[in-house]
Amino acid sequence: TGQVGKPVAKAFAAQGEEVHGLARFKDPAALEEMEEAGVICHAVDLIEPDLADVPTEVDHLLNFAVTKTGKWDKDLAANAEAAGLLMSHCRGARSALHCSSTAVYAPNGGVPMHEDDPLGRDHHQHLMPTYSTAKTAAESVVQFAAREFDLPTTIARLCVPYGDDGGWPLFNLLMAMGDSPIPVHPDGSRYNPIHHDDIIRQIPALLDAATVPATIVNWGSDEIVSVREWTGFLADIAGVEPMFEETEHTIPSACVDTERLGSIAPPCEVSWRDGFRRLAEQALA
Repeated sequence: TGQVGKPVAKAFAAQGEEVHGLARFKDPAALEEMEEAGVICHAVDLIEPDLADVPTEVDHLLNFAVTKTGKWDKDLAANAEAAGLLMSHCRGARSALHCSSTAVYAPNGGVPMHEDDPLGRDHHQHLMPTYSTAKTAAESVVQFAAREFDLPTTIARLCVPYGDDGGWPLFNLLMAMGDSPIPVHPDGSRYNPIHHDDIIRQIPALLDAATVPATIVNWGSDEIVSVREWTGFLADIAGVEPMFEETEHTIPSACVDTERLGSIAPPCEVSWRDGFRRLAEQALA
């Protein structure tokens, strides 16, 4: 039911695949939405997961789960331990895709990050104190599980996902429309935004690239865009003037090198301007 998992599940169900979706489903409307989309839903809380009713015989395992409660025990359990439990439960799958984050990288001032660059825990420290560490821990658990269960796996470090109906850029647009100052890091706050359409389009190739040990790849478009640039573009469409506030107490740049992704998956088809225009038109409709 999350920002990325929901459109992915809906898309593959619409293509006729048998899709099993795990979430807490505390909101009956969320459950109804997914069931109407053709997803077979399983109520599972990954902090204390009960997988008894989840099938073990699946072709592919896609893990887009994320928990950001700010509580270390809960976030490490749901993000890291649960990833290993899911891979153990579905160990007979042909491949697994674990969605990680560029938040695992140590901030470097805005230079495009390569998959072999240093990792660090302070990337989201001011806003989400457990996030980077939990994501890094999850990668280690997933790498172990790939070896332990001989399960071909891809770990994809996702940059800034967005779609017609949401994502980080939408929050920036709403802040601009509400005359709220938008925080920008001194390093320029630069990222590789990627539209849900391209995420869905690239998933089969990422699954095909799964290996033991796990394949690690950055996941974003080839276009590097700053928060100032994309907010200004969105604000122009909305007819408002954005305000920016430079501060170190926000997420620093996490732009990435996409050469390895280009060798694995087809190129993105939705340019950031086209995608952001679609997002703005949906938000303003």
